[in-house]
Amino acid sequence: MHVAVTGAAGQIGYALVFRIASGAMFGPNTPVVLHLVEIPPAMTALGGLVMELDDCAFPLLAGVIDTSDLAVGFDGVSWALLVGSVPRRAGMERAELLAVNGGIFGPQGSAIAAHAAADVRVVVVGNPCNTNALIAASHGRDVPTDRWFAMMALDANRARTMLARQCGVAVASVSRMAVWGNHSSTQYPDFANSLVGAQPVALRDPAVLVESVRGRGAAVIQARGASSAASAANAVIDTVVGLSRPTGANDCVAVAAASRGEYGVPEGLVYGYPLRSDGSSWEVAGGFVHDAAGWSALRASAQELESEREAVRGLLG
Repeated sequence: MHVAVTGAAGQIGYALVFRIASGAMFGPNTPVVLHLVEIPPAMTALGGLVMELDDCAFPLLAGVIDTSDLAVGFDGVSWALLVGSVPRRAGMERAELLAVNGGIFGPQGSAIAAHAAADVRVVVVGNPCNTNALIAASHGRDVPTDRWFAMMALDANRARTMLARQCGVAVASVSRMAVWGNHSSTQYPDFANSLVGAQPVALRDPAVLVESVRGRGAAVIQARGASSAASAANAVIDTVVGLSRPTGANDCVAVAAASRGEYGVPEGLVYGYPLRSDGSSWEVAGGFVHDAAGWSALRASAQELESEREAVRGLLG
């Protein structure tokens, strides 16, 4: 399996590539070739990462390609994990951040369409990931729209752990955890439709948990002085595993994908949904029911994504 990771020498990339090489993403019987992509100033650090991969002697690691050339980095890959992005700096408006990242993800989308394998699937991790995925997909139109995703699994994992602790059960008991909308403060972790031990659970004040999930990223930054890295890398693994294997009964994969109008979301937005996968294709899971507050949250996140789309209109291919 040929897998590209952009921003590979960054914190998330560093936490991710060793797990891919060890078999955590594709299982113990699938050799992998890692295509590690970085910007030219980071190539020395990337070289050190490659040395560490060599020193691990992973039996499943069939090769490593380290490069700053997108054509080489995406050549023949079946999975493209777009991790690298420009972080939001103090005083930077969200529109400015979107514009800066548009200059990164547009060329990456074009290179994926031109050089990746015919079965390529793309997961955008670099934030703002939903609209970055929209930009990349607009420049990679030769790759079908249903192959482009943005990561929501970190939010879903946070929500699963919080719900499990509140209910006094193991995390493995929590299923059907969806996170709707944008990977931002408007996201809607859907505790109302989740299951604990295959049964719905009535929370006394779900709004408190919703706000806890929305604010978790900021809390991590405040505590460790840097954004989530290992947990984000783990969520990348969970996303690819969830999309490449059949979804279990009464469960879903939390990921953002191009809306086809499901649940009233405007078409074309890269929107967080509960998906069901057969291992190669997916559909938005049906049967999720929302109260007035839930519908309001879904609409608010869609409206934010619409305004982001409008802000990057000139960057779309």
